[in-house]
Amino acid sequence: MGSPGLARLHGLFAVYKPPGLKWLHLRDTIEMQLLKGLNACKPPTPKQRVRFLLGPMEGSEEKELTLTATSVPTLTNHPLVLAVGHGCRLLTDLYDTHLTKAYTVRGLLGKATDNFQEDGRLVEKTTYDHVTREKLERILSVIQGSHQKALVMYSNLDLQSQEAYEMAVRGLIRPMSKSPMLISGVRCLRFEPPEFLLEVQCVHETQQQLRKLVHEIGLELKTTAVCSRVRRTRDGLFTLDDALLRTQWDLQNIQEAIQAAAPRVVAELEKNLRPHSGTQQLPGPAGPQGSGHPDSALGLGCWRAGRAAGGAVGGLR
Repeated sequence: MGSPGLARLHGLFAVYKPPGLKWLHLRDTIEMQLLKGLNACKPPTPKQRVRFLLGPMEGSEEKELTLTATSVPTLTNHPLVLAVGHGCRLLTDLYDTHLTKAYTVRGLLGKATDNFQEDGRLVEKTTYDHVTREKLERILSVIQGSHQKALVMYSNLDLQSQEAYEMAVRGLIRPMSKSPMLISGVRCLRFEPPEFLLEVQCVHETQQQLRKLVHEIGLELKTTAVCSRVRRTRDGLFTLDDALLRTQWDLQNIQEAIQAAAPRVVAELEKNLRPHSGTQQLPGPAGPQGSGHPDSALGLGCWRAGRAAGGAVGGLR
């Protein structure tokens, strides 16, 4: 690429999304910060190339034409020409591995609303004195067991094969195509009635489905429950430790985050993508550049793919 700063923006990184902040505003804010950082950098000197221009011969009165050599900028390396990095392709490959995400989900016993959220329209109030942590954990075990059976079914594996055994040992059994929300693990982190806090590891989920899960747990406990908070703590290989805070949404921090995550991204893809999936050799941190058609100078295709794959880490509400 023409700009050293832009050349380091090929890859994936995670950010912390504050509660209540819309995804579109987050994306636009980060893109603006990146553009400010890139514009503040000293632009590289455009490379020159030699062109032969047809014109009249100097010092000659006759109308003779000659070719004159001149130096002009090479537009393919001009500072104004930007391209999308291979981060879009990496993100697509990472999405195809169907890695699980982890959430902390806080529930509130004794209420039911029309949208399964605490701030929804109240439709029912119930007692919850009979609910204990042991009863809650028993319900969670049943839920996890039923989802694990579905997980095996959607993995499209022959359970009698060596491949299935090896994948089970490595913890790689997961759906390889579109499926309903599947829970690979759920446990109670805190139980202080009427509040309780769950840790949910799942795939192909939506926030509404996680809120509905709390509602269904309440029904199984012979009471009602609403969801008061959903917070993503892990998105595939990215955790909260990798997420950039709002004060870190600038060019330098994003470049460092991309470089730090690049080896882990490549290693995760090599471990999880099946050999017969037709995936080509995975690019490293300095891999090929310019794939796809950018929606803007920085390539909004990356951001939209990120949203489809789960978006920013943390702070979902």
